[in-house]
Amino acid sequence: MMEIRCSYLVESLVFLLFWLKCEGKETEFKDVTCGSLIKLLNTRHSVRLHSHDVKYGSGSGQQSVTGVESADDGNSYWQIRGKPDHPCRRGTAIKCGQAIRFTHQKTGRNLHTHHFNSPLSNHQEVSAFGENGEGDDLDVWKVECDGIHWERDDEVRIKHVGTNVFLSVTGEQYGPPIRGQREVHGMHSPNQHNWWQVMEGVFIQPSQDPFHHSAHHTEL
Repeated sequence: MMEIRCSYLVESLVFLLFWLKCEGKETEFKDVTCGSLIKLLNTRHSVRLHSHDVKYGSGSGQQSVTGVESADDGNSYWQIRGKPDHPCRRGTAIKCGQAIRFTHQKTGRNLHTHHFNSPLSNHQEVSAFGENGEGDDLDVWKVECDGIHWERDDEVRIKHVGTNVFLSVTGEQYGPPIRGQREVHGMHSPNQHNWWQVMEGVFIQPSQDPFHHSAHHTEL
């Protein structure tokens, strides 16, 4: 357990330094890639996918996932990773329909859903789960997009592999301690509430991968 934790923290720190160096610089690389650190905007409600070390008071009691209007909140960064048994190489383009995980950069927990009701809308609860980037098979999602690869300008749907719900926002707002943040939940039907687009982020290319040539690289 200590080896996994140290590996995760070391890679996160190096990645953070790389992000600080590259933040704000434009890239011509159009695809969303494995290892990239991104913010996702729900285009219907104009909120970014967000999490924080605040647990649900009902349902699973796991770390809550919400939507926030602010574009500057550091708790809205998610790292794209492969499945636990099928890691993706940093910098490789994510294919439409590929099974991936979204790991919250600040807390190291994965975007997750399961058969609990969400607290406001009674749709399916979406949480952040796991420790140091490792959770279970309910952390796996796939991106529904046109074409071969997920491109940064695409509006996409994000579908949960285990329960077949779409990552969605319908506008319900929380009170204290997270007043004004929107509920994020899973819905079974594809509709206008489950369109997402990549906004701010760092998009890793193979030539930029600080671990690409390391023989001791442990895939996140």
